[in-house]
Amino acid sequence: MGEKTVKSQVIHKGNITEYVLEEVRLPNGKIAPREIVRHDDAAAIIPFTDDGKVLFVKQYRKPIEQALFEIPAGLMDETDASPLETAKRELEEETGCRAKQWEMITSFYSSPGFTDEFLTIYEAKGLYQVEEPLQQDEDENLELKALSFEEAWAEYEQGTIRDAKTVFGLFHWKAKRDCGEAIDE
Repeated sequence: MGEKTVKSQVIHKGNITEYVLEEVRLPNGKIAPREIVRHDDAAAIIPFTDDGKVLFVKQYRKPIEQALFEIPAGLMDETDASPLETAKRELEEETGCRAKQWEMITSFYSSPGFTDEFLTIYEAKGLYQVEEPLQQDEDENLELKALSFEEAWAEYEQGTIRDAKTVFGLFHWKAKRDCGEAIDE
């Protein structure tokens, strides 16, 4: 198994992505094209409130021309030494909260057929408001909403929860409920 890169060409380099065309030699010796999106790593948070709800951010997503409810998330930047630092920063930027408890739930490649984006998902509990939170990114326009499981599931059924990280978060929450695990601390 494996493919050896024969030729690589960067066709566009943006702020968070780089688009690369590669020719690779397959194990059988044939040459095949690969279109690759290089993407910064990211972290996402399932932030549980003390009353057992989850904080979601609603934002408009231009590629699909729709507003979605999502769990808070963001890209690692040069100041972050780890995905956990990214998660802590993003939680504060997007919700104005910090958390007393953090647990890494999973990590995965979002879609390795075309991108190398690697996402780590954390669960955060013991949320508390920050007096002067970090500022949101200039291009973010977010609406914060705490949803119960039933409300979040209804949003999923209505199509306003559709991105992979949030769907994973919702099913993680469902599994915890199905196992009778207490959410609030």
